[in-house]
Amino acid sequence: MSQKPSIPQGTRDFGPSEVLQRKYVLNCIEHAFQKAGFMPIETPSMENLSTLTGKYGAEGDQLLYKILNSGDFIKKVNEQEGNQASEKIELNSKKILPLIAEKGLRYDLTIPFARYVVMNRNDIQFPFKRYQMQPVWRADRPQKGRYREFWQCDGDIIGSDSLINEFELIAIYDEVFHALKIPVSIKINNRKILSALALACGSENYLNSIAIAIDKLDKIGFEKVIEELQNENLNEEAIAKIKQYLQLPKGIEALGNLELICDNNEHFQKGKEELIELLAYLNNRINGTVELDFNLARGLGYYTGTIVEVQANAGTLKMSIGGGGRYDNLTNIFGLTGVSGVGISFGLDRICDVLQELDLYPKNIQAKKSKILFCHFEKAGQLIGLDYTIACRKNNIAAEVYPALTKKIGKQLDYANALGIPYVAIIGENEIKENKITLKNLKTGTQEELSFSDFLKQHQP
Repeated sequence: MSQKPSIPQGTRDFGPSEVLQRKYVLNCIEHAFQKAGFMPIETPSMENLSTLTGKYGAEGDQLLYKILNSGDFIKKVNEQEGNQASEKIELNSKKILPLIAEKGLRYDLTIPFARYVVMNRNDIQFPFKRYQMQPVWRADRPQKGRYREFWQCDGDIIGSDSLINEFELIAIYDEVFHALKIPVSIKINNRKILSALALACGSENYLNSIAIAIDKLDKIGFEKVIEELQNENLNEEAIAKIKQYLQLPKGIEALGNLELICDNNEHFQKGKEELIELLAYLNNRINGTVELDFNLARGLGYYTGTIVEVQANAGTLKMSIGGGGRYDNLTNIFGLTGVSGVGISFGLDRICDVLQELDLYPKNIQAKKSKILFCHFEKAGQLIGLDYTIACRKNNIAAEVYPALTKKIGKQLDYANALGIPYVAIIGENEIKENKITLKNLKTGTQEELSFSDFLKQHQP
């Protein structure tokens, strides 16, 4: 019985034209990284679950794809429980998971990068500037612009706490989106400001709860954010401060009001200094503008300083297409202390969706087609065409020979037309006798007889 073909929800196939469009974007991003001195690395699609778990918060852990161990993974559970029958095991996923799954698909490229840095620290010259462009996986709910398998294009500078590094990465964002002609808003904030807010609300321990809730502001709205924070047992005074914070205008002018909300504590002063210094670096040095937005939070818990987000600013897909920030303690979890880093990520799939909607892809993106198809009527002509095909390729001329034996020249011409091949060379009985080809230009309809060597001379790249 035949099976209806399908792919998992949240994943996609890409045809030739889509692959070429994606490569166009990847090449644009890679070129910008390379010009700024970044070096490429790649890491495995899977990591040990111990590497991934606990790095993205409770919500992130739920979105990790786990990989079942090879072999009879249930047997290990039985042995651990002291049972022989699987039906006797208490069905507790948290208890069973470590026994049946030791690996998971990577959730992002940042944690694997931190692991890579620690494992290769003796071979790395700090500060280390790396870029990495690979797929990641999240067990999220698929929707427009959100996929379960998608590509990230990351750039990080690790081993330096200079704010010049933040400038470098924001300048790369600016260059790439200017080249792609996508209108964007580049927003920045500083997690130290959010730490100051948490401290003003009673404790720095509130930081992650506040950041995660504020990060959902665009998705769930002001009232739902406040409702989530009330569930974190924040008192009325703290909730009032957060409401004031969320209603601040954008821009550096709001720092005065923010100083009052955050009680002018040391976290606030440090965050303010870093923002002012970074804005001074950016001033008049990039094509676009950078907006100071205090509602930018970036929910991931490892950010400690500057945070940045890029939002598409046209069409219906007004969504985040890039983001990142400073992390001071990320390598600590793998045993390497005192190494600060900052990184950004491009969301390739969302960028491609925006380019498609706004019709911004260059019209000349297309696969390199064969320049000539060798056509024939019999085996002898086909073998000569095969020799000519190999000779063309050695001379950097893309060529192919029609693979099937058929006396129907029309079928072979239709094939060439369908693939956009501009020339066909017909090799029939007369052409074999005279050691020539009949060259037909399918665009103009003209044709001529000439030797194969003359064809090579005329069409040498």
